[in-house]
Amino acid sequence: MSGSSLHGSEFGELDDASASAYQHAVLLGRFVRSEIASALGVTEQEAGRVEEALTTLRLLRPMPGRPDELVPVSPDAAAADLVGPAEAEIREMQQAVSSVKTQMLGLLPAYFETRRRRNQAEAFDVISDVGVLQAMLDDWGTRCRVELLTSQPGGSRRPGAMETALPLTLDRLHRGVHVRHLYQHTVRSDLATTDYVRAVTAEGADVRTTDELVDRMLIYDREVAFLPEQHVEGRSPGAIVVREPTLVAFLCKVYDHMWAGAAPFTPGEEDATDIADDLKRSIIRLMAQGHKDEMVARRLGMSVRTCRRHIARIMEEMESTSRFQTGVNVALYGLLGADFSPSGEAAGEAAGEAAGLGTS
Repeated sequence: MSGSSLHGSEFGELDDASASAYQHAVLLGRFVRSEIASALGVTEQEAGRVEEALTTLRLLRPMPGRPDELVPVSPDAAAADLVGPAEAEIREMQQAVSSVKTQMLGLLPAYFETRRRRNQAEAFDVISDVGVLQAMLDDWGTRCRVELLTSQPGGSRRPGAMETALPLTLDRLHRGVHVRHLYQHTVRSDLATTDYVRAVTAEGADVRTTDELVDRMLIYDREVAFLPEQHVEGRSPGAIVVREPTLVAFLCKVYDHMWAGAAPFTPGEEDATDIADDLKRSIIRLMAQGHKDEMVARRLGMSVRTCRRHIARIMEEMESTSRFQTGVNVALYGLLGADFSPSGEAAGEAAGEAAGLGTS
């Protein structure tokens, strides 16, 4: 039979030959090397090796009063004799580990209170090391108790990002943390993001999308905010950690304002027409401000190819043959709204103003 073994340990190994020899020894009531060799069809030298292995495993022991005669021992008694000391040592180690953990965790209240006081004194930190930044985000994600606010501009997430984020978000939701995510409309067509949103909204998260977002932002319990480091060259950007209460409160107000103007995102229930119209108005507005296709695409979190496809569709709907004519028609139709059409001016003058849609 194929016996179990403790490879690489001090306990020895029970191979097939040793197991068969043990069974014959039990049948005979003793271990006689010559008889075992004959029964197994092996040499006495091999039987000697088997005898040594079984003795090491405590499955053979000398008969009381007859030290030269070996008799088989039951497997449970042999196991207790063999691993008993190791089990006792493990129990002692477990008790020592438990004691150390209890002592260390007893420092948590003092640690968090001291950190809270230190955070108030240290209003800002610039964290350039991405590894240190991730450790801080993990720490705050664990400490977060009430609310997590996130703003994530751009379209599709990088591969694997949503799979990594999902268990962390679900853990926070299960701990009673209110999670709110803000994305741009373009993520609604991203399968990975849609799967993630479906999973977290089912557990109580709130997700909304909007046409534009100012920048990436994470706010934990309305106490600390993480903002992306700006103007970094030659390395991955880190983050600015903001703890100053007045500025954190201001950032929360900015977030709440963006949230109020965003559209709820529950996969399968959203109104695609409203979102498409919102994107169309955003593209027209950015074109009217003179931005080229690349900038429009970046601001709205979509690829340049997708952006140009939207622009072509808008030109078709406007029955335009050029971007200049599109600008004129947009102004005439009033698609930019009051904020973009000068009041008191004739439609022709407004059209001239809106005609600066760029030449890219």
